Parts: sequence; structure tokens; C-alpha cells
Amino acid sequence: MEPALRRTLGVPLFQEQLMEIAVAVAGFSPVAADELRQAMSAKRSDERMERLRGRLFAGMRKKGVSEAVSEQVYESLRAFANFGFPESHSIVFANLVYSTAWFKVHHPAAFTAGLLNAQPMGFWSPQSIIADAQRHGIDIRRPDVNRSRAGASLDEDGVIIRLGLSSVRGIGNDTAERIAEGQPWSSMEDLVRRAGVNKGQLESLATAGALRFLPEHRNADIRRAMVWSAGPAAQSTPDRLPGIVTGTDAPELPRPSPLEDVADDLRSFGMTPDETAIGLFRPQLKERGVVPAGDLSFASTEQRVTVAGVVTHRQQPESARGAVFLNLEDETGMVNVICSKGAWVRWRSVARNSRALVVRGRLERADGAITVIAERIEALRIGPVPGSRDFH
Repeated sequence: MEPALRRTLGVPLFQEQLMEIAVAVAGFSPVAADELRQAMSAKRSDERMERLRGRLFAGMRKKGVSEAVSEQVYESLRAFANFGFPESHSIVFANLVYSTAWFKVHHPAAFTAGLLNAQPMGFWSPQSIIADAQRHGIDIRRPDVNRSRAGASLDEDGVIIRLGLSSVRGIGNDTAERIAEGQPWSSMEDLVRRAGVNKGQLESLATAGALRFLPEHRNADIRRAMVWSAGPAAQSTPDRLPGIVTGTDAPELPRPSPLEDVADDLRSFGMTPDETAIGLFRPQLKERGVVPAGDLSFASTEQRVTVAGVVTHRQQPESARGAVFLNLEDETGMVNVICSKGAWVRWRSVARNSRALVVRGRLERADGAITVIAERIEALRIGPVPGSRDFH
């Protein structure tokens, strides 16, 4: 077995090694060795496994391998098979992990913009991606019809991310490209005439704050006034004479609350680069003794803590024996929560259906990771938050 295992210091890691061992110690042909690999990695393959097991032991007897050693070899291969993977995959993934880690360290803004432009993809939502970038000192700017490209781009020496116009609800890539190529824009009517923006798209751009720097609304703080003006402005289509649209001046409107601003952001482009609902709710959480995620590193191991956050993921791997893993996010970072099988049964209704949670439990540390072992879970009603990605 040494030639097959030498490069991994005696530990079988790759499926190719399993096949090489079967050839070396049991006289399998390459085809039979591949059948063994498939049988070991397949579910509900007891009959195939038993048939190949007999061939494997017969081959080892012919090679003079004792029964005890044969059993040891077989158990080692069987234990490895469900977790092994092709060596070529490991090389590709190792390169991918190193490359992405290098880019995130040395070019974090470009790395984040690339992730945003590749959506939908991966484990994390755009909201979690931009929040992580902000916690690492990157400035995230909302879409702007006079500055944004179709996708996320870099402003000012490559250290500021400007969200793309295509991220705005209802603005497809074609419309986003037309807006980006036609810059600068002088007014909403100009957008309607030259870019073919319709009423719904104009309202979405206004709700997202993407029209704030038009000359007619420069630095305006009330997005809803722009939404009001969008309806009349959308009538200024190319088949009408310019300058005849009326009603674009909005009346005095009440200033939206911070939570309403968050709701507008989530509705218009699915994320918020400014305040979040959980951040706005922090004073009430502080009164309840809730520890921010960013402060957990200062808490003592085995200490009981109360944490809170928006649920980003719920996962239940087959190997977890009924336990469920939750990830909570607040304005300071992430919290890993483990619900034992019993805790999940007890709190399932709340933990499964609530978008934000308060969790009390025991703090654990292992290999640099901080986890809260849930003992009590309750719903947290804080207003508009992104949805979670569950059981994928």
C-alpha cells in the first residue's frame, strides 16, 4: 500500500488511492477497482458492497494477506469511501480557496464587487456580503443613475464599491446598460426619453435612492417625493412633446422612519447599504442584555449568553444526528448557533419560522470558532429583514 499512500503520508484521501490499493493488495483490474469505488460511495448498495467485499478478500488471500490485516484494510477503505473525493477535484478546490482568500485579503473591494456581480450564487446573500465588506472597512454606495455601471463597480481609487443599476428591482441588465451608457442624465424625463425607462422602473430607481443626484433632486433626502414625481415623469415618452408634463412637484410628504427606509431598500434592491433593522433595534437589545456578535470573543467559555440576529441559514446535515445549525447576523458580525435534537424539537416552531431570533445558550470555543449551544429560543420582531437560505 505504500506506493499508493506515500504522497499523503499514509492517510487515504483520494478516490484514486482507494482504486490503487484495490489493485495492489487484491489484484483488482482498474475496471473492478472503479466498481468498488462506486459501490462504497453509493447509498443503499449493500448487495453490491457484499459482492465486491468477497472479491476483495479473495484477492487479498491470493496475495498472502492475513485475514486480520485484510479486515483492517477493508474497514479503512470503507470508512474513507464516503468522504473521499477525486484528487483532481482537491487540486482545483485548493487553488480556488487560496486564490479567493488572496483576493479577499489584498483586493477586498474588487473581490466583493465580483461576488455581487456573480449573484445569484453560493452560500451568502448580497446583504451578508456587503455587511461583511463594511465590517472590513469598505465603503458601499447605493446605486446612482449618474455614477453606477450596470453591475457593481469600484469608485475612487478602487476602494469604494458602487452598487450596480441591475441590482434594482425591475431594472434588467439591458436597461441598466442603457442607463450606464447614456450618462449623464439631467432629469427623470431624460431617463424616460433616452433610456426607455418605464413608470415601474422609475419608481424602483427612486425608491432605491438612485435618482438623488439628478440635478432636479440633487441631495434630496426624501425618496418618496421622487417616487411621487416618477409617475408624471414617466409620461414624457418620445412620442410626446418635451416639457409639457405636469404634476412632477411632490407635495409636502412626511419623512419616512429609519425602519421605513430599510424596508424601501429591501423592496427596491434586496439589501441595505446603510442602517439595518437589527442595528436600529440595538438599544432595546442592550436593555435585555443581548451580547453583540462582535463582543462574543470577550466572553468566557461555558458562559451563558443571550444573542440575537437575523437568520441567514438553517442547516441540518445528515451527519448531525438531528441537530440543526443556525447562523444569525447582527450589525457587528455572525453568530453560529447549534440546536441539539431535543432543543430543535422543543423550539422548532419558532426557530423554523421566524426571520430573526433571540437565543440564550452556552458559549463554546473550538479551533478559533465561537458557537452558542441553544437552550432557549424566541422570535425577534424587528421589522423588515432579508429572507434566509435554508436547508440547501
